[in-house]
Amino acid sequence: MPWDLLHSPRVPSLSGRRALLDAALAELTARPGVLLHGPAGIGRSTLLTALSASLAAQDASCTVLHCSPAQEDARLPYVGLIDLFTRVPESCLEALAPQPRAALRAVLLRGPEPADDQGRLAVRVAVVDVLRALAATGPVLLVVDDLHWLDAPSAEVLAFAVRRLEGLAVRVVAAERVPDGDQPERLRCCPPGTVELPVPPMADGEVAHLVRTAIGADLPPAVLRAVQDTAAGNPSYALELGRAAPRDAASVGFGRPLPVPPRLRALLLHQVRTLPETVRHTLLVACAAARPSLTVLRAAGLPDPAADLAEAERLGVAAVDADGTVRFSHPLLRAAVCADAPEYSHRQAHALLARAVTEPVEQARHLALAHPYEDEATARMLMSAAELARRDGAPDAAFELAGLAALRTPGDRPADRADRLLAAADYACDAGQSEEAGQAAETVLAGSGSARQRVRARLILLRNAGQALGGARDLIEEGLRDAAGDPEAEGWLHHWAAVRGLLCGELAEAARHALRAARQAGWAGDTDTRIGALATLARVQSLAGEPAAAGAALEEALSLVGGADAGPESWGLIRMRAILALDSDQVTEAGQQVAELHADIGEFAGVEEVMATLVALTRIQVRAGHCREALRTAARCSRALAETGVQAAPALYAAALAATAGGTADEARRLAEQAVRASEADGDRLFLLRALAVLGQAELLTGDPRGAAAAAESLHRVRELGEAMGAADPPLLHWYGDLAEALVILGETDTAGAVLREARTRVSGDTPGSVLAALERAEGLREAGLGRAKEGAVRLRAAVDRLRQLPLPVELVRTLIALGAVERRARRRTAARAALGEALETATLIGAAPLAARAGDELARLDAGDRSGEAGTGGPELTPTEARIAELVRGGATNREVAAELFISVKTVEGALSRVYRKVGVRSRTALAHAMAVAVIASGTAAVNSGDDDQVRVGTQAVTASQSVRVRTARALDRRR
Repeated sequence: MPWDLLHSPRVPSLSGRRALLDAALAELTARPGVLLHGPAGIGRSTLLTALSASLAAQDASCTVLHCSPAQEDARLPYVGLIDLFTRVPESCLEALAPQPRAALRAVLLRGPEPADDQGRLAVRVAVVDVLRALAATGPVLLVVDDLHWLDAPSAEVLAFAVRRLEGLAVRVVAAERVPDGDQPERLRCCPPGTVELPVPPMADGEVAHLVRTAIGADLPPAVLRAVQDTAAGNPSYALELGRAAPRDAASVGFGRPLPVPPRLRALLLHQVRTLPETVRHTLLVACAAARPSLTVLRAAGLPDPAADLAEAERLGVAAVDADGTVRFSHPLLRAAVCADAPEYSHRQAHALLARAVTEPVEQARHLALAHPYEDEATARMLMSAAELARRDGAPDAAFELAGLAALRTPGDRPADRADRLLAAADYACDAGQSEEAGQAAETVLAGSGSARQRVRARLILLRNAGQALGGARDLIEEGLRDAAGDPEAEGWLHHWAAVRGLLCGELAEAARHALRAARQAGWAGDTDTRIGALATLARVQSLAGEPAAAGAALEEALSLVGGADAGPESWGLIRMRAILALDSDQVTEAGQQVAELHADIGEFAGVEEVMATLVALTRIQVRAGHCREALRTAARCSRALAETGVQAAPALYAAALAATAGGTADEARRLAEQAVRASEADGDRLFLLRALAVLGQAELLTGDPRGAAAAAESLHRVRELGEAMGAADPPLLHWYGDLAEALVILGETDTAGAVLREARTRVSGDTPGSVLAALERAEGLREAGLGRAKEGAVRLRAAVDRLRQLPLPVELVRTLIALGAVERRARRRTAARAALGEALETATLIGAAPLAARAGDELARLDAGDRSGEAGTGGPELTPTEARIAELVRGGATNREVAAELFISVKTVEGALSRVYRKVGVRSRTALAHAMAVAVIASGTAAVNSGDDDQVRVGTQAVTASQSVRVRTARALDRRR
């Protein structure tokens, strides 16, 4: 392959390769060698260098023998062996027997070269003996880079030696260039048992980081996408392309290919340039075709494309499949062939293809690129093809065609050019190409003399802003001034004002604009805008706690589109109806609606529709207890975010929500914090509310006071934000229950009671059962926290009974765990075991990993209590917060220090300490410390039970305390001193 001759520069980063390096190091703990392999430029040498450095650093006595042959070395005998033995001391050679010593010295150019088989055998024996001698004094590492260029005599010696090193402290790490799909050819040069590790292409995000680091700046998104597509994960190619890439998006697209720097073209095409002109012409036409095949090339008038491509296949440039499809060995080769041809040859290739293809969209593109001048007929044809591409679900192709149409529009038709630019911007939004959409809209806004066109440009900028509409008020008001007297345009802008008000939490203003938008659209006969305004009104009313009004607005909108089967116009309405059903505990119905919607839109929807549907589906799957499916759906959201960069907050929220159900508490917390930051950056209070709520739920998963303190902080913000917005929908009341639960863990039972009383004032006959169960769960935990375990268990069992009637297994598991913990602390072990056993079984079945871990921990505590005879101690039990307070006081902490350590108020410490005194039967801090110390001595240990237990039992016989708490507390107090 000519392009396989590329000797890539060393990639100055391990970005994205740390996992592969760790895997290689792990393999070398049990294997004698690792062979890294992959195509040119993939980063084998960088990995090999890092791997050998890590191994050498593990043992300072390690002897490293290294060679890195080049292509020109392959014909020189024993040059690889000479490089390997450069660091071998002369004393090792002197210790050899005379004949092997003489033979080895000869091939190392220290004597005459052996000319017969016996001499060559002596060389092999000498190498084995030297390696054995080196291994006797410490580990030996043989590092062979570019194994494919190792000269044949050195390769034969190495293959002989590695088969005879078993049992010795000798390891081999090597790298071999192997074309994609092929296998290494020189595995024999590595010891038996060597593991082969292919070096895979980098992911797009890793390529972006690599290029950004190398050039010290961000490329425009369109240019970066072109680099990623052309490099196809090859880091060396990506670096070369990134360094030569234009810094403005207008330099690529619309038929302008990504530049391939001359040095890279020379390396890739040095043999291609020696091919006959007819072969190179065939390759260029194949490069220009969207789907090159022998059929298309023959239709383009090429006399014998099969014979031409056979020459290209011989060089490894391109190949023809059994069905006649032409495939290039790498996207960069295709780009290099295009970049190497003169412009007139490009136009000629597109002209040939325009006559050869019959598909209208492809034909229009070839015609436009074959005739790069202004022509109204060409522009109209391109616009027709663009609309066809959009209907076929190819918004990126539609954007390119509409952009070409604007370029081909004659200069004396500025209004037509602006209209086509606006259409291109719309298509770019559909494709998630926000930068391109914004550039086109700004061009129209700055240059158009039409007020209506300027309004349309602002609408695209508003759409392009995604969730970040907080600063869009001026844009809307400027648009309304331009739209004055145009009811249709006014309706558009009032609808966007309603959307902005919804996202910014200005619900009253959002409702006012939505109603006005619906009226204006009705007067103008603009059904689409009226539908959108009614859908936004339904969302506002739902958030404001008016489900009946929301349902009525939604049904009116659905009637305008002709029902739920009306196509794209109904998609948002279906999602909204499903979320209303979800909030009413109709989880199965909501899941069916969104699953069907997702199946319908998959082929045709733009990025925004897909993202919104995936977020809704994640919410439903979590509520339905489909935790594993929710993780997969959220991962698709994250991929869409990585590919387009749009709607970061919703995607992060979905990922965090799924992690609380099926991932880990740490992962959920990390993602939720990112979602909070993204929402704050966008000024999106709607998703900020949700992200904060998920962050609170993630913190609650730990079940300890530190997590509860963080949860309470987030959930207090939810409460304040909801009140400021005037929100009263069911999820908000559910989050009130979470806040009360966090406060109970912290011992803030009075504040928890106030939160729950406030929530109860908002309960009505329409309040969903899941909300009532969440409040009952928090009330039950509060009763138990006040020392009324029996009353608490009654409320928790009522919540369990209510949830058994609903398809909400995650909520049921949460409540069963709470019930089991309360029953365990009240020493009702049979009831505790039944509740916790059911919780663990259900959580495991649905894949709710964090809750399964919580249930397992509670069961372990129950078992530990059984083994220690806890039921017979009769000692009083403290809540988790009371236990920690008692332990800190015993260690000499003041009330203020305890409050600072546990993130609670001094008043809460005082109240909890009073309850501890009553339970233990003492009246002072000194007496409490004395009672606990006596109990510890009586129990024969300074710390009974595991450090993970969340309770302390204080009495005359036993005290359960956490050693880890004491150590952490002492350190924290020391720092404050």
